Amino acid sequence: MPSELDMRLRAANAALTSSQGPFRTGKTVRDGIEMPIIETAPASLPDYYAHFCAQHGDAIFLVDGDHRLSFSESHRLATRLAKALVASHGVAKGDRVGIAMRNAAAWVISYMAIHMAGGVATLLNGWWQPGELAEGIADTATRLVIADEARCDRIAQSAAEARVLCVDLDRHPDDALAGIIGSDDLDAVALPALDGDDLATILFTSGSTGKSKGAFSCHRAVVQGTFNYLVQTSSILMLLTEDGKPPVGQPATIVNTPLFHVTAEVPVFLQSFGMGRKLVMMPKWDAEEAMRLIEAEQITYFVGVPLMSYEMLVHPNRAHYDLSSCALFAAGGAPRPPEHVRRLSEGMGGGQPVLGYGLTETNAIGCGNISTNYLAKPNSTGTPSLPLVDMAILDDSGTKLPQGAVGEVAIRSIANFEGYWQNEAATREAFSDDGYFRTGDLGYLDEDDYLFIVDRKKDIIIRGGENISGLEVEAAIYEHPAIAECSVFALPHDRFGEVPGAAVHFHEGQQIPPEALRQFLSERLAAFKLPERIFVHDGPLPRGGTEKIDKKALRERYAAEQV
Repeated sequence: MPSELDMRLRAANAALTSSQGPFRTGKTVRDGIEMPIIETAPASLPDYYAHFCAQHGDAIFLVDGDHRLSFSESHRLATRLAKALVASHGVAKGDRVGIAMRNAAAWVISYMAIHMAGGVATLLNGWWQPGELAEGIADTATRLVIADEARCDRIAQSAAEARVLCVDLDRHPDDALAGIIGSDDLDAVALPALDGDDLATILFTSGSTGKSKGAFSCHRAVVQGTFNYLVQTSSILMLLTEDGKPPVGQPATIVNTPLFHVTAEVPVFLQSFGMGRKLVMMPKWDAEEAMRLIEAEQITYFVGVPLMSYEMLVHPNRAHYDLSSCALFAAGGAPRPPEHVRRLSEGMGGGQPVLGYGLTETNAIGCGNISTNYLAKPNSTGTPSLPLVDMAILDDSGTKLPQGAVGEVAIRSIANFEGYWQNEAATREAFSDDGYFRTGDLGYLDEDDYLFIVDRKKDIIIRGGENISGLEVEAAIYEHPAIAECSVFALPHDRFGEVPGAAVHFHEGQQIPPEALRQFLSERLAAFKLPERIFVHDGPLPRGGTEKIDKKALRERYAAEQV
């Protein structure tokens, strides 16, 4: 039976999306399938930026160390940069323009400007090493990249055929971007008109086929995904107001997950325009620094992978910081242990735990579990997010399964991505015949429509919310001439949930120490992808009936050995 909170949230959602509501919802057709759309949302991201930056004006939008920019200042700077990209750097409508930098105000301004110039924001993983950056740039035919100094150096070390515009993030964003903007008079430069069908973003996602794939989305999908989050947030605000506890002051959040990830991009960064929310940049995760910022900047909302909020909870200096301004401690990317949910609800100064479930391919929308609902069902990712998410559980043939049956979780919405860049085969495999994106996760919906994830079909390791392709790590290991066989699998980990482990078998007479192999891999893979443990296997690796390496047997054996 639905909880009281469920019923109240559904009533608030219905009021907000009614014909008289601020998020009036109608119907549209995509690929011959009728689905909901929020009719009051703007057609493109530049329209969205312009409207809400004008509405919020002088309110602080970006905090980056000692530097602060208002909404109006951010829009003016992004407009100048967009005009420079068109007039001085040759960006035309549809061109892929990469961003490769740590979290910073200049990242946000660059993202806005790329869209305003008509480009497709290609979000390169800031943790990638030179070879990985070169692959991402080449695969998307990106010819221009805006990068910080560290990423500029990595791209220079690679074989990437792209022009790189370097930004010094220690300077004020105006000064940091001045070298790109130049001194020419840009007032007369015209920016292109965009509509919902124009491409907006490419984000990279690890898959079961090995290297990262570029998931591309149109402006309509990204804007609609953002507005779906605004509906969820507005529903909560309605309930708080009904209960006589309306929020006071400007909402604020820390940007502590990387902006090249969809969680930081859509529900954190993009949603903040519509809410008038302050974004406080955090270049590198540190639990105590996060607590300091929550107190100093009066942060009202925190989101990260589950280990982040838990690290604050158990930090020895937790009692030294007042976290009472923060009403919600959200997490995504991996489940929280039920005991952590209870402890967070009691130990974070009154802030309540929240869990979300979404994917790069769905522009982050999927499910949400909040407050007392989360405490009641801590193993669930929550109910499908209204009004846009249509969720089904499918069997291997794409047939919908009944309530309670375990199958592949699938999501259909106007916010879904268009496909994988230059990879039609992977795009076809990603969708059912009736337009559902097949997530690769196995789960079921209970009698109250709460989603429970029970397993994963894809060969993905989730290390603290960061997706790692086991096949990609295996491919890097096989580059070493001493390796005869290898297998990469998930190992349980107290802090990160799971980490990569590897079993290797060497060619006769060519054995090397595991640490030497890790050093070899560190030159080819981002640090988070490196195997936590490398196990040297005596003899050939075990194989199953189909002659494939028996990954399950290896995982069970070596997980037991590491205890």
